[in-house]
Amino acid sequence: MLSGAPFRTAVETGDIDRVLALVSPDVVFNRPVVYPPYHGREVLGVILRAVMRVFEDFHYEREIGAEGASDHALLFRARVGHRELQGCDFLHIGRDGLIEELSVMVRPRSAALALAVAMNAEVLALQRELAGERR
Repeated sequence: MLSGAPFRTAVETGDIDRVLALVSPDVVFNRPVVYPPYHGREVLGVILRAVMRVFEDFHYEREIGAEGASDHALLFRARVGHRELQGCDFLHIGRDGLIEELSVMVRPRSAALALAVAMNAEVLALQRELAGERR
């Protein structure tokens, strides 16, 4: 089992392709604001690309989890517009070393709501961009 360090490094450098290489093709992504979860690497890629556009001043503050453990928590801070937020990425790593489940929590509620609004708009914009590239 790996630590959360490769995921953290890939996110911090904005290397979405590297992040996606670290996750299972059937990854489960538990969203911070709405239910149900998303499934699969492709949809996670769209979400992560949108997040990279929405979050400002994103940085991880610390990691919780022992080297070799299957579960890790990466605590972060960011801004969405003028709202500051704290959050945590919870990673569950499978026996194959790939991330099987990614759960994200954010607080406070006002920042979570701002994130939901911004993400809806950004995901729609990305979907339009991707549809244009496929033509």
